[in-house]
Amino acid sequence: MNKTDFIALIESSFKNETLKKLIFSRPKSGEITKIACRLVEHRGRRILAMEFSLPGNTVSHRNLSESELTDELVPYIENYLQINLITTLGEAELKCSKSGKETVIGGENLRRKMSGESPSFEKAIESIDKKKNYILDGSEIFLKKLGISSNDGRIHDKKQGKFRQINRFLEHIENIYPRLPADGEIRIYDLCCGKSYLSFAVYHYFKNVLNMNVKMVCVDLKADVIEYCQSVATRIGFDDMEFVSGDIIKYDMKNKPHLVISLHACDIATDIVLNKASENGADVILSTPCCHHELNHTLNCKTLDFVAKHSMLRQKMCDALTDSLRLMKLESEGYSVCALELIDPEDTPKNIMLRAIKKKSFDKHKAEELKKQYNDTL
Repeated sequence: MNKTDFIALIESSFKNETLKKLIFSRPKSGEITKIACRLVEHRGRRILAMEFSLPGNTVSHRNLSESELTDELVPYIENYLQINLITTLGEAELKCSKSGKETVIGGENLRRKMSGESPSFEKAIESIDKKKNYILDGSEIFLKKLGISSNDGRIHDKKQGKFRQINRFLEHIENIYPRLPADGEIRIYDLCCGKSYLSFAVYHYFKNVLNMNVKMVCVDLKADVIEYCQSVATRIGFDDMEFVSGDIIKYDMKNKPHLVISLHACDIATDIVLNKASENGADVILSTPCCHHELNHTLNCKTLDFVAKHSMLRQKMCDALTDSLRLMKLESEGYSVCALELIDPEDTPKNIMLRAIKKKSFDKHKAEELKKQYNDTL
């Protein structure tokens, strides 16, 4: 078996979707030290996803379609002394000496398996579209109006992360749904709502998916953003959704909230949200903090200097300590609390969700003990 036969093996493993990895190593020349390839599916098409290792621990990427495969791979094959093909049926290796001698190891055995009349194999192709049964699918009118999806319901490439984030938040709401009233009006507040992607999704979920009676109020300081969001809600018929421009500290929650949500309220704004929600006796609080600066600026603890002297580690420690204090305070106020991962850190590093669920009964002596513990920690 020669190099041409080896290329044919690559093509076959691509077509029958058994290709797991294709690795190019030991380059004859050039700055690319290694190429790692895998077979993926993207928008219904098979492609070979290539990752190039470059100097300085950097990488670049390129995708090859089936029609480009042979012509585009040949130059790379010519420039590398070792190429490993790994499939679900077995492996083959092409080795080229500096003198030009070619050796294919395992090629004949792999070819026999691929050419069998009824080959039994596991497909290796994976999807990079991360298809799953999302609560939202992109066809929702508010996603189109807010620029998350196109008129035909396709999620815009730059909004994929936001789309996954919204759906994941709704999954968290699914989990706490039993803790909300089973009938009557559900009162929901989004404090520091910003552009309100999440607000619209939560309203849609309760109103149009669960068919519940919802009253939702979204509050933020930015008057122009609030005006825009209210206009969108009016245009698409989200009639029980109200947007209010103002300071959430001064905002009067006229009725006890059943659910308070907040996504990425900046720094102490998250503390203001949590205080507002707990003071008004919210049944459930779901809050994803943003930046944490307050403790970082005031931390003065010699015991922790071995961490605090490193700026990056200091920030991470202050993030964790701040969220832990927030949960401790909520626990002292009668909530069952936990910290959860909102979404993959690759989508956003701000991926911690603080969840608080009001306990039906709470020991007052226990509350005093927790409050003392919280104050002592401060």
